[in-house]
Amino acid sequence: MDKPLPQIRRAEILAALSHALDLTEGQPRGHCIRVCWIGMHLGKCLNLTPWELTELYYTLLLKDLGCSSNAARICQLYLADDHAFKADFKLIDGSLLQALRFVISHTGLERGMAERFRAIIKIMRNGGEISRELIEARCTRGAEIARIMGFGDDVARAIQCLDEHWDGRGKPEGLSLRAIPIASQIALMSQVADVFFMSSGRDAAVREIQNRANTWFDASLVEVFVAMAEDEEVWNALRSGDIMQWVLALEPQEHVARADDEYLDRVAKGFALVVDSKSPFTSGHSQRVAVYADLIAERLGLDADHRRWLRRAALLHDIGKLAISNTILDKPDKLTDAEYTVMKSHASVSGEILADIPAFSALVPVARGHHERLDGKGYPLGLKDKEICLETRIVSVADVFDALTADRPYRKAMPTSQALGIMAQDVGKAFDGRCFNALVDSLKRADRAAA
Repeated sequence: MDKPLPQIRRAEILAALSHALDLTEGQPRGHCIRVCWIGMHLGKCLNLTPWELTELYYTLLLKDLGCSSNAARICQLYLADDHAFKADFKLIDGSLLQALRFVISHTGLERGMAERFRAIIKIMRNGGEISRELIEARCTRGAEIARIMGFGDDVARAIQCLDEHWDGRGKPEGLSLRAIPIASQIALMSQVADVFFMSSGRDAAVREIQNRANTWFDASLVEVFVAMAEDEEVWNALRSGDIMQWVLALEPQEHVARADDEYLDRVAKGFALVVDSKSPFTSGHSQRVAVYADLIAERLGLDADHRRWLRRAALLHDIGKLAISNTILDKPDKLTDAEYTVMKSHASVSGEILADIPAFSALVPVARGHHERLDGKGYPLGLKDKEICLETRIVSVADVFDALTADRPYRKAMPTSQALGIMAQDVGKAFDGRCFNALVDSLKRADRAAA
């Protein structure tokens, strides 16, 4: 906390965090990075202006900002794992025949025949509206988060229009032709190219783009892509371990900026919204945990800079939940042992994601350790007592309090008094007594102030 802010480029933070978006979309690690590589080469072939290339660069890295917002709905409608569903859905072209086959082969495979049949019939009857609803949720949320993170209307609009098609049959607005931002067309084309390249190779990627000329894509843009695809180096780079550095080098140099505290706050808030959008039961969770953690920290006498750092840790503590399917996150019944093991993995994944980002790497102990207990019975490392830092203890208390006082799939929200009573029984075992007492005192003060 007392170390100077690392001299890190903004793009480096966004590129590293894009791996969390890949998890949510069920894509191989580095999907957004590879899409950025393809898209920026395409943009240069089109002789886009420096400003257009800048807007394109951030659109490509952040195209999936809204990806978590439709995960719960996908699980509810299709009775399917959202990660696998999204990954496979990107392999179809949207034609009626492919859509019908996809619905039949992906809906309710682990459910009884009657339940599966009812779900398929509902989807068949309302397919167009369901598709529009899911894409609109994704695109609108993505644009909103981009603005919260400080990006302008051009980037936000490009993310909003990611799934619009040249022939007007895309979603959510049904835009056509040049009403679609060029960054949106490039991002969608680059996404399709990466998905098919990673699954079947370069020829399959080129063929799929060509097959969508005049439907998904402007035919002239397809011609430029096909010409670009002759460059072997473009494709060889996609499987290189150096692609992250090469993509960072593609950031338009006149717009390179360093991260400052305000920017880190915006990024943390933005990705907290991505996490909290994944499930209706965690809506606002990360933001509330940040508020409770700040109240505790204030009562404990932490200074302003320390508290600012802690708020970022609280906002990002659950980023690993993007790797967990909503079939587990939103399950109303008791989790099986196997499901509980998967659920617990989110803490380790949170640590792994943040460890790759120098500006956020100091947050790793908090993100990875927020389910540790003083008695050593927590996870993932079974830390105990002095092995658990103060900041982790603070976020642990804030996290559990919010979890108890919010609706969950398996129970209704508890009143504050009941939640505190349950937590009090675990003081000294799960929770630090000073942190718990600071929370209780802060809540009492808030009640008095509101009276």
